Amino acid sequence: MTTHSAVKAAPGAQVLDLIQLRLQRALRERQRYRYVTPRVTTQGEGFLIQSPCCSRHVDPQGGVIDIALLMPMTCGHWSLSSRDHAIRAWVPQLQDQPLEVLLEALCVDTERVFWL
Repeated sequence: MTTHSAVKAAPGAQVLDLIQLRLQRALRERQRYRYVTPRVTTQGEGFLIQSPCCSRHVDPQGGVIDIALLMPMTCGHWSLSSRDHAIRAWVPQLQDQPLEVLLEALCVDTERVFWL
């Protein structure tokens, strides 16, 4: 009996640069807090999205807070997590999805999971 396990392939540096540009471009079209500029940085094999806290719900001084974490999975799919600032932990929102699906969820954010 043969067991097939999915192998996660880490994106190369040039691919990460292109994905980072794609994320930055998509975030410019988001629906919430369009008057601040989020920051996209690499976090291991994935990306951390941070932004000034506009609503002051998380940081009354309006400091930079974590918004989302995107991590690569198998077959070119990604996971998207939001930050629970009360417990200081990442909460998985979408798993094993194409990047386009995650960007749509992040930029629209109808449930205000990411852009608080």
